[in-house]
Amino acid sequence: MSDELDRKIRNFLCISMHGSISAASEQLDISQPSLSRQLASLESYLGNQLFRRTGRGLILTDAGKHLASMASPAFMAIDAAIVQIRDQFGITQGSLRLATVHTLTYYFLGDLVSRFVHQNQDVNVSFMARSSTEVVKLVESGRADLGFVYDSEVASKELLSSGLFTESMAIIIKAELEPAPLSIDMGEQPLRLVVFPSGYALRRMLDTCEVPYVVAAEVETVDAMLELVASGVGACVLPAHIPNRVLEQYSLTRVTDVKPLLKRKVVAIYRSDSPSTAITRSILGFAMDAAKSL
Repeated sequence: MSDELDRKIRNFLCISMHGSISAASEQLDISQPSLSRQLASLESYLGNQLFRRTGRGLILTDAGKHLASMASPAFMAIDAAIVQIRDQFGITQGSLRLATVHTLTYYFLGDLVSRFVHQNQDVNVSFMARSSTEVVKLVESGRADLGFVYDSEVASKELLSSGLFTESMAIIIKAELEPAPLSIDMGEQPLRLVVFPSGYALRRMLDTCEVPYVVAAEVETVDAMLELVASGVGACVLPAHIPNRVLEQYSLTRVTDVKPLLKRKVVAIYRSDSPSTAITRSILGFAMDAAKSL
């Protein structure tokens, strides 16, 4: 079948669905005279009239009904196959919605998204930074295609997870004139800490590690946390991978030898009942590669 004949039949099906050349031309973004000429050309090629005009619009003739009954399922199957193949086996265009815990935006998500977009420029990527609980809910509800969270937060039958890397914690303090301590034992003396609210995974990790600490302030963003530490309110616990450039911006430094050892596993999560697409498989592959360098 030639491309021209294919287009005429598709346009015929659109006319039959609307029962009107004017309505079909609007949907197809084709002028009415042009669409009428295409229909007349198709009828001439088939040697049969496909529509009857009535006061209510166009009605399919017997020949038109036969063509529609044969062509419509065939074209629907072709279109469905093309969409399926594109989604499952090839990345051409589309959108990708990511959800992540706040801390990963500082050293993992930026580089990951940059690499992915560089190789897939027609894919629109958006990501939402939320608490661990909210990330899980976003993926569960389908509002995010993929989430990055801590494995301790994933307790849902609707989700699957793929391990990425283990993240160790550091204590962030002001960079004073004297050298920073080489190690800190949190059990020796309760630290004054700027912490996330109780709904955040990092706060729950502190609450379950059985070491005493004093809540100096509660904040919901990393930036606010660093601001308060820089102002002398207290120290904070953040991933050891937080970049030096971020700490230097606030005149802060890190202590990585911390007792007890605080660490957690970062995983990618996705719905178990959703078909895997080429886009999500690709970004997951990028995430696996990025994790190897940490």
